[in-house]
This record gives sequence, C-alpha cells and structure tokens, in this order.
Amino acid sequence: MNYIGSKYKLSNWIKEEITKRIKPEIFCDLFAGTGIIGRVFKKDVKKVISNDIEYYAYVLNRNYIGNHKNLKEKLEIIEYMNNLPLRDDSFIYNTYCSPAGRLYFSDENGKKIDTIRMEIEKFKDDEDLYYFLLASLIESADKVANTASVYGAFLKKIKKSAAKPLVLEPAVYEENDNEHVVIQKEANELIREISGNVLYLDPPYNSRQYGANYHLLNTIAEYKEFEPKGKTGLREYYKSPWCQKGKVKEVFEDLIKNADFEWVFLSYNNEGLMSEEEIRKIMSKYGKYELVKKEYQRFKADSKREHKADKTYEYLHILRKY
Repeated sequence: MNYIGSKYKLSNWIKEEITKRIKPEIFCDLFAGTGIIGRVFKKDVKKVISNDIEYYAYVLNRNYIGNHKNLKEKLEIIEYMNNLPLRDDSFIYNTYCSPAGRLYFSDENGKKIDTIRMEIEKFKDDEDLYYFLLASLIESADKVANTASVYGAFLKKIKKSAAKPLVLEPAVYEENDNEHVVIQKEANELIREISGNVLYLDPPYNSRQYGANYHLLNTIAEYKEFEPKGKTGLREYYKSPWCQKGKVKEVFEDLIKNADFEWVFLSYNNEGLMSEEEIRKIMSKYGKYELVKKEYQRFKADSKREHKADKTYEYLHILRKY
C-alpha cells in the first residue's frame, strides 16, 4: 500500500540493526500500521505482538501476522467474489462515488467494493478467512482509489489508475508454526499489559492524523453506516496525542518509563515533532542510549503534482533499559 511512513524500503536495515544487538524472542510492534516490520520478524521469533489503534490496520495485521495456517479454499473464494453481480444499493457507491458528488472511486469500483464487502460478512464465523478476505479487499480498493495518496480529499477527475476495474487480489501471508497476537488498543494503555525482549516503536511523527488520512479504509473495514461530514465525507476519528506538539513528549516518556522490555528501538524522522535531542534526553533516563541513522530518498508531489526525489534521514533511537 501507498502508506505514510511505511518502513518497507527500510525494513532490512531496521532488522539488521536490531538483530546485531539482540536475538528477538517476543517482539512487539506497537504502532504496526500495515505491519511491515512485524512481517519481517514473523518467522524468526517465538511471538509477534502487533498493535495499532486504527481498525483497518488491525485487519491487515490480523491477516499478515495473525494468520499462520493454510486456508485451503481462499483462492477459490477470491475468484468467486471477483465474479459476483454488482450491487448499486449500498453505502460506498452512494456515499463516496458520483451519486454523492464524491469521486473517491469510480462508480463501478464503488459498487464492487460494496458487493464484495457484503459477501465477506457471510464468512465472519471463520475468523482467519474473514480477515484474509477483508485485508484483500482493503488493499485492492486502495490500488484503485482516486486520491493523491491519502483519503483527506479526492481528485476532481478519475485518474488513470482509478479508472481500472478493481480486481480482488489475495493478501498472501507467510505460514509458520508460531502463534502471534494482534491487538487494537491505545499504545500507552497496552504497554502496561505486555512484556518481551524487543519493543519496536514507529509512532506518528508529525501532526497528520492517520484516522483522518485513512478514514475510508476504516469505513470499508467496519462497514457501518454513519453520517459523513463535509465535502470529503469524513467520519469521526481517533485523535492521537502522538500527533500533537503539546502532548507528544509526555506520552513518549510515559511509554518508555512503563515499557517492560529489555530493548527499545524507535524509528523517527528528522522532520518529526520531537527533536533528536529531546528523544535522547528522555530515553537516556531509563538505560543506555545510542543512535543510528540512514539517509534515503523518498518521493513527494510538488504543487504541480510532479514527483521529485527528496532526501531525508531515518533515525533509529536505541535503548537498552536498566
């Protein structure tokens, strides 16, 4: 997925920095997002604890981390769902497509999302299969979304990639012999209930709220009607203190103080709400601190919507707790 702050390109570097210091056994990914880091450790540890407050992220991780056995009929069900007759009497089409004056999806793709999402609900008794299908739909819908990348707004005209017909593609997960835990909880609450030897933190680093930027993925995942607000059809969403300059240092120190983990690794961007010095000061209170960083290129749109390379640094703050 095209996801803000995704660690996909940095995952091998992060894993290398962690494993040369400690052999992870119980590995917690506390702000999991799409679960990239948890996935690279899934086969190598006794247990991954994967957590995110957003429901769409819980769905993705419940599939990629939580599923570990072969679901024999999953591909046949995917094919069946791709060939269902489309409905036009449902929520996404009537709320986020042309009938509502919102162009988050083409009309055909809006109908297909509705059709498949309602069919998925019939599989709710089989939890593993249900979340596999739901994760598959979220990712497949995201590929044909008519947005600049996030769901804060839609484009005025259907772009080329959004005009392509949605094809439900399987969200294939790795099978393994370990059973992992996937949770949807506020991080500072959960940290008081868990323990392990490696805690990985990748919290929001700026003021952009994930609940607003990915509201439509939560809507597809939950599929409960509500009264959308404004031109963009926003829903009520969780407002994280990690995205608020006045609160972030307080919640960060609270989390570090209460972490019952031997090692803590924090991914943070050099453009974040907390400075390198502020992070060092807080973490150094609780153990031996070090910092490693990596330069990499990201791509962002300028005012003319042309994509250009932009160099930035990823900081990995490391703490061995006393």
